[in-house]
Amino acid sequence: MSIEFWSVYIMTVFLASIIPGPSMILALSHGIKFGAKRAIYTALGNSVASFLQAVVSIAGLGALLAASETAFMVVKYAGAAYLLWLGIVVLLSGEFSFEDESADAFKNTSNKKLFLQGFWVAAGNPKAIVFFSALFPQFISSGQASVEHFAVLLILLTAIAFGCMMIYACGGEKVKEIIKGTAVCRYINKVLGITFVGLGVSLACSRR
Repeated sequence: MSIEFWSVYIMTVFLASIIPGPSMILALSHGIKFGAKRAIYTALGNSVASFLQAVVSIAGLGALLAASETAFMVVKYAGAAYLLWLGIVVLLSGEFSFEDESADAFKNTSNKKLFLQGFWVAAGNPKAIVFFSALFPQFISSGQASVEHFAVLLILLTAIAFGCMMIYACGGEKVKEIIKGTAVCRYINKVLGITFVGLGVSLACSRR
């Protein structure tokens, strides 16, 4: 494959991934709360989910999801419900505090929990599978349908998803340095909670 071919693919996936959405907002919030180092686990969870969604699309199951209204709605509403639950938990968690200022925050938020949050937020978006189902045919021809070609497509997509999450997480860490110790901290959980609730409602009410 030519450099131009892979450049177009990388740019397409990057632009689709970097657009603010539930996963990127989660990465930003974890960057603010825990710092970029711990948000790596969030990014890993998201990347694993994106990888599996891409595999599903390449396997042809994405076409089934796109064609089946029932299957699409089940995944969509499950994802919306998770975002709503996440938003409510954040809203009820009280005033924002940074991890290094609260031992309880460290104990109650394990790396596994961060990973699973990243995973389920990404997995609960059926539009990603539909998008991948439309994306891959543009970069696969009859002469390119090989395991090696599929592997490169999947590896690049997963790496880009991880990179985009970390861009937001690092941005969140920078925000943390700016707002730490200021009155803004009082409103962080409210803003993040309302944002997640809004994203959940938006997903539930969205069309294909």
